[in-house]
Amino acid sequence: DAYKIFKLLNREFTIYVDTSALECGMNGAAYFIEMDRLGGKGRDNNEAGAKFGTGYCDAQCPNEKFVFDSNKGICCVELDIREANNRAATCAPLPCSTVAPTKCEGTDCGYGENGERG
Repeated sequence: DAYKIFKLLNREFTIYVDTSALECGMNGAAYFIEMDRLGGKGRDNNEAGAKFGTGYCDAQCPNEKFVFDSNKGICCVELDIREANNRAATCAPLPCSTVAPTKCEGTDCGYGENGERG
């Protein structure tokens, strides 16, 4: 009923990912994001919470699950540990100006004036 929260300050994190079967155009990803442990359960009429996958956020400000207004999202800091396939790999910090998961709307979510993603 809750997301796993990692406390990694002054600690080591190790993963092994076999990307040999991931062809060009595929992406195997491991990343950390600054999500609410309970997935927002108990706030803003959210009775679902982490058990049903609500509360997801990342630096691209995706739409909240079960919210059907495509002009709204949730932004938070993201650290891509590894994104890779059998031809390429990358890691990247994706900072935000937010301190915690933050709801956004319109251009604050990266949408253009006509509702397109920027």
